[in-house]
Amino acid sequence: MTVNKFNLPDVGEGLTEAEIVSWNVKPGDSVAINDILCEIETAKSLVELPSPFAGTVTELLVPVGVTVDVGTPIISVSDAVSGDPTPADAPVPAAAAQVQTPAQAPAAPASGAEAAGVSDKAVGPLVGSGPKADAVKRRPRKASAAAQGPASSAAAPSPVVEPVPVVEPVETQGIWINAGAPTVTDAGAVPEEGSGRPTLGGTISGLVNKVLAKPPVRKIARDLGIDLADVVATGARGEVTREDLVSYQAQRDAEVDKADTFWGKSGRPQDQRIERIPVKGVRKATAKAMVESAFAAPHVSIFVDVDASRTMEFVKRLKVSRDFEGIKVSPLLILAKAVIWAAARNPSVNATWVDSADGSDAAEIHVKHFMNLGIAAATPRGLMVPNIKNAQDLSLKELALALNDLATTARAGKTQPAQMQGGTLTVTNIGALGIDTGTPIINPGEVAIVAFGTIKQKPWVLDGEVIPRWITTLGGSFDHRVVDGDLSARFMADVAAILEEPALLLD
Repeated sequence: MTVNKFNLPDVGEGLTEAEIVSWNVKPGDSVAINDILCEIETAKSLVELPSPFAGTVTELLVPVGVTVDVGTPIISVSDAVSGDPTPADAPVPAAAAQVQTPAQAPAAPASGAEAAGVSDKAVGPLVGSGPKADAVKRRPRKASAAAQGPASSAAAPSPVVEPVPVVEPVETQGIWINAGAPTVTDAGAVPEEGSGRPTLGGTISGLVNKVLAKPPVRKIARDLGIDLADVVATGARGEVTREDLVSYQAQRDAEVDKADTFWGKSGRPQDQRIERIPVKGVRKATAKAMVESAFAAPHVSIFVDVDASRTMEFVKRLKVSRDFEGIKVSPLLILAKAVIWAAARNPSVNATWVDSADGSDAAEIHVKHFMNLGIAAATPRGLMVPNIKNAQDLSLKELALALNDLATTARAGKTQPAQMQGGTLTVTNIGALGIDTGTPIINPGEVAIVAFGTIKQKPWVLDGEVIPRWITTLGGSFDHRVVDGDLSARFMADVAAILEEPALLLD
């Protein structure tokens, strides 16, 4: 028997250490090549480590919460496989797990999650889901042989039988709806008569948030007052499950409970009422980078108020467009496109200041003829700035899909180091937190960052009349070594122009 030791690898460029966040295996477990052994937190992100060996885990060499250097052995795996599983213990192949004989087919469900005909814990395909993500409509499934009576089921040679729900949910571009009758699936969304598909209500606050979830899960979310877009989805098809809601609600309740006991007892000395949190991983790397950027690059910031009413109207139209069905659309999408458009007109904002390698006063400005658009994302592990590679080549729909994927991955803590490298210009959406504007610090290696404030209805003078309009404030910070006042003003004015009139993107 040979025992192999797996050393902590460098999962990024030049990383020197990482923390073991969790183990997915324990001694005695059998593992195959590429099975996930553990999660580690590097200075850039949370990363899953696959096994390079097949065999049996003999020892976990590093406990959870410990930071070790790259090259340190973290687990040992022997090439001997622990005893052959008995028939009762043998794993069922995924394909076979989805096959049920007529005798095993459950009865029609009656209520709750069972009424949807789908279990939240199911591993196989969801009932009512089509084979393609872009399927717009499916015909209701016919009753199986098992549902037609004992005589017909006895004659059938072990067919694949799926439970027949009372009303079959239909997946329409990421939205689970009731195929039997029109329903309201989100606040402010009114079903289009005869379609069973929600359409936009009368106000912007009622825009449909198209998140993949089954009807029972949507009802629970509505009852608890949870926005499904805020919940990290762990379902097999990217859907929000009942367990995801329970986890999210538990975290929310824990935060509220902590608020009541946050202040330490006044009778204790103050030095005993201090919570000490080690700075490590992503937060440590971010802090170091921000300090270096703030003191290495001379920052200059400017601000502009923008009438974004036409952007809001454009977003409203995109949300009900068939081309964008199933895609989350927000004003951030238009801002991202505006930044790309404005950078092409003012190329020096999409650049890097490079000091001489020999330490002399010589330096270069590298203007990038591509846009790796960074989107700042606040996560429980700290600030991350993953970027969308070659964003200038993406259509509006492709950019929307990229933003959705980036946000989902960041919230789940699964952003990979490669996604955070090579950024050229960054956008930070502080408006999502209700903040009007700010002075952001430039991401290291870049020379510009744009802060997107909240969009509110405010009194605005238009053609001599004071009327309510959707107003936002943009804030931009620039490296004054590369971007002077005139260039920064022209760039911000171009970004504002797109938000005021998105039709300019068609030019």
